[in-house]
Amino acid sequence: MATPPMRARWKRRIFEVLEVPPVGDPVALFVERAIIVLIVVNVASVILETVPELRVRFGDVFLAIEVGTVVLFALEYLARVWVSDEHVPLKRYGRIGARARYVMSASALVDLLAVAPSLVGFAFGVYDVGVFAVFRLLRFLKLARYSAGMSSLVNAVASERRALAASAVIMAGLIVTAASLMHAIEGDIQPDRFGSIPVAMYWAVTTLTTVGYGDIVPVTGAGRALAGVVMLFGFCMFALPVGIIATAFAREIHSRDFVVTWGMVAKVPLFSQLSAAEIADVMRLLRAQTVEAGTIITAAGEPAHSMYFISSGTVEIDLPHEKLRLSDGAFFGEIAVLRRARRSADVVALTHTRLLLLDAEDLQYLMQKKSEIASHIRAVARERIAHEAVTPRGDIATEELEEMHGSPDDWL
Repeated sequence: MATPPMRARWKRRIFEVLEVPPVGDPVALFVERAIIVLIVVNVASVILETVPELRVRFGDVFLAIEVGTVVLFALEYLARVWVSDEHVPLKRYGRIGARARYVMSASALVDLLAVAPSLVGFAFGVYDVGVFAVFRLLRFLKLARYSAGMSSLVNAVASERRALAASAVIMAGLIVTAASLMHAIEGDIQPDRFGSIPVAMYWAVTTLTTVGYGDIVPVTGAGRALAGVVMLFGFCMFALPVGIIATAFAREIHSRDFVVTWGMVAKVPLFSQLSAAEIADVMRLLRAQTVEAGTIITAAGEPAHSMYFISSGTVEIDLPHEKLRLSDGAFFGEIAVLRRARRSADVVALTHTRLLLLDAEDLQYLMQKKSEIASHIRAVARERIAHEAVTPRGDIATEELEEMHGSPDDWL
C-alpha cells in the first residue's frame, strides 16, 4: 500500500487533534486544554476590561490578550475548515461541498463569531470595548465543544423543542390575556400604567414571572384579585419549561452514560457473545468508584475479586517487564471475576479517575440465576485460557494464568 503524502498525513493528524482526539493522545489533550484556558482567560479579560480603572491601568495587557486570542482562534477556525472534509458524513460532498456545509454548522458559526467582530473592528479602526464586549463573550460558547454536559444540555433542549415551543405559546397567551383583563379593569383608573394592552403587558410579564418589581400595581379590588390569579398561573406555567428541560437533560445524561457503559461491557471478550438483555443484566451489577491521582487501585499480591472499567481518567499497570497505561473505555482484571487469585501487578491512578467495578460475587450470583449467561461466559473463558497467553486490552491476569495449575474446568 502506498504511503500517503506528507500533506495528507499532516491534514489527517490535525483533524484527529482538533475533531476526533484519540484517547490518551498527549498532543490532542494539550491542545484541548490550551484552548479551554485561552477561552477562560479571554472571557475574564473581557469582563475586567469594562472596569474603567482596570482598563486605564492594564489596557496594553488586555489588548495583547485580545490580539493573541483573535490570531489563535482565527488559525483554529481556518484549520478546522481545512480539515472538515475529513469528516466521514461530509466526505461524499467533496472538498468544497464539505467545507461549505461545515462552515454553516452551529459549532463553526460559533467559532466564526468568536473572531469576526474583532477582526472587523481592527480592520476598520472602529474597535470599541463596550460595543464589542458582547461579541467577545460569545467565545464562552466555544466551551460547549469540550464539555459533555453542555453538549447534553443543547441536545436536551433540541429534543424537546416542540414541547418548549408549546409552553412558549401558552405563556404568550397568558401574558396577552392578563394584560387585556387588567386593561379592562384599571385602564380608566390608571391610564398611564394600564391605558393600553401593550403597556399592561409589562405588568403581566413581571407578575407571571413572579418577579413583581412593584413599580406597577393594581389599586382596585378586582385588579388585585386578578393579580393574585395571574401570580398563581405564573408560578405553575413558568415552571413548566424548567421541568421539561430538566427531565430531558437527565434523560440525555442517562442515555449517554448507558451507551458508554454498554460499549465498555460489550467489548470485554467474556461478555462479547452475550445478548443485549444479558449485557444489560451485567450492567446492573456495576458500581461506581472515584479515585484521585496517585491512588493505588490494586496492589500486587492482594486477593483479586473484581474487574474494573475505566469510565474516565488514566491508570498505569506496573507489569514485571513493562508499564502499561490505560485510559477511557479500557478494562483490566477480567479473569478475576471468575477465579480466586492474587493480583499480579500494581495499578495506580495517574489522574482523577472514575471507575466501574464488577465484583466476582455479584457475577457468580447472576450466573447461578441465569444458566444461559453462565454457559456463555464459561465457554468463552475456556477458549481464551486454552488459546491465549495474554488477555487483550489491558487485562492483567497474564501472570495469574501462568501461576494457575490444573484445567480451567477446575475454576469455571
